[in-house]
Amino acid sequence: MPDELLRPTVGAGLDMSARPWRLLSQTYVAFFGGVLASTAVAFLNAGRLGVDAAKRRLILLTGLVGLLAVIGVFVLLYDDAGVTSGLRVSIRVVAVLCCLVQLRLQRPMDRAFQLRGADYGSLWGWGIAVTIGGAIAEALILFLVTVVL
Repeated sequence: MPDELLRPTVGAGLDMSARPWRLLSQTYVAFFGGVLASTAVAFLNAGRLGVDAAKRRLILLTGLVGLLAVIGVFVLLYDDAGVTSGLRVSIRVVAVLCCLVQLRLQRPMDRAFQLRGADYGSLWGWGIAVTIGGAIAEALILFLVTVVL
C-alpha cells in the first residue's frame, strides 16, 4: 500500500499536453492587442492551468467590464479631430489594468504549475494571432460606436 504522504498532489489529474504561458507575457498581449485579446489569452491560459470554472467566468466578466470601460473612455475622449494619443494611451491603460486583474485570478494555479517544475509553453504564435485579431475586433467595435454617435 503506497504511503499517502508521498502521493503527488500538485497538478494531480491535470492534462499537461497543453503547457500554460507565462503570466507576464500576457501583459504584452494586453498592451498591443487590447482588452479582447487579453481576455482571450487569459481565458485559454486559465484552462491550461486548471483554474476552476468560477474564476474562468470571472476572467470573462473582467474582460466584458474592461471592454465597456474602453467604450466609455472612447466616448468621453473621442472628438472631431479623431483618435488622439491621449485616447490611445487611455485605452491601453484600461487593457493593462484589466489584464492585471485576470493575472491575479490565474496566479495561484500558476504557482502550483511552477512547483511541478515543468516548462512554460511559447506564446509567440498564439500571442501574435490573438493580438492582431483582438486589436482588429476592438477597432471595429469602436468604429461602430463612432457610427452610432
